[in-house]
Amino acid sequence: MNRLVWDKERRLLGSPQFTACYEHGRKRFTKRFILFVLRRDDGPSGLRLGLTVSRKMGNAVARNRIKRVVREYFRLHQYDFELPLDIVVVPKRNLEASQLTLALATEEFSPLLSRAKAEAAAS
Repeated sequence: MNRLVWDKERRLLGSPQFTACYEHGRKRFTKRFILFVLRRDDGPSGLRLGLTVSRKMGNAVARNRIKRVVREYFRLHQYDFELPLDIVVVPKRNLEASQLTLALATEEFSPLLSRAKAEAAAS
């Protein structure tokens, strides 16, 4: 049975983990997000997610909405992509937090992660 929780092992917690993604990860662009994707060789399998939502995105309510929706997408799809990846998600300024829905997040992230999965299978 798969539990749909987002455990602490699935999060990027420290600054060194974020810095490694920024410096060594591959940049992926969608219409509303930038993703820094770094393949891990050690540690637990599965995605680890980090979010960077700056104050330029709006007030705390707007920033928290963005984080909630992005986390929910990854929580629901965590078993679709069992790859040892660290992903840092950064929203672009053109993203309106009030219009961000789970459907929009799925539209943005699914093709990108499917491509990452295909690339990992090929290598």
